[in-house]
Amino acid sequence: MARKAGRTPAVTRRALLDAAASVIRTRGIAASLDEIAREAQVSKGGLLYHFATKDDLVRALAQDLVEAFRAEVVAAVDPADSAPGALTRAYVRACLSSSHDEVALRESAALVVQLGALPEVADLVRADTRRWSAELGADGLPAHVLALVVAAADGASAAPLWGGAVPHDEARALERQLIRFTLDQALWSHLEA
Repeated sequence: MARKAGRTPAVTRRALLDAAASVIRTRGIAASLDEIAREAQVSKGGLLYHFATKDDLVRALAQDLVEAFRAEVVAAVDPADSAPGALTRAYVRACLSSSHDEVALRESAALVVQLGALPEVADLVRADTRRWSAELGADGLPAHVLALVVAAADGASAAPLWGGAVPHDEARALERQLIRFTLDQALWSHLEA
């Protein structure tokens, strides 16, 4: 299959990453490069031009997911928020922003499970987790507050891995409660005791 007329290399690369996500989500990590190329409407040679091996494609897909979440968090930072915990509040918003789209969450969870089984992806995720820990740890919240808020946001966003998403209204309420908690210094001292 020839390259789609008018596609730039960046558009083709994006199509390949999206196709890889779709095919791996439904067929598993054993999906072939041929299947991914077909889904992207790109020749296998075109795919190999962008990603020399399947491992390269899978690593790029995992990196893309990591970067997409980071971009969501950055976009969720309130520029008017100068109180300690501004990044943590953005993290909470990003974790809970799509909680109402159960189908998308299940699809994302299926992809994460498939990719997470690969050691090189697990290494990438561990490195990203360390980066988040350092950045959130420097956000100005007490460690016990940060741990509770991040664990709650992560847990709610990971619910599809266990078969269900947090309903939209509950996700919005949880988001408000966690954000309020990051701002309530009086409550922090009660928990510390």
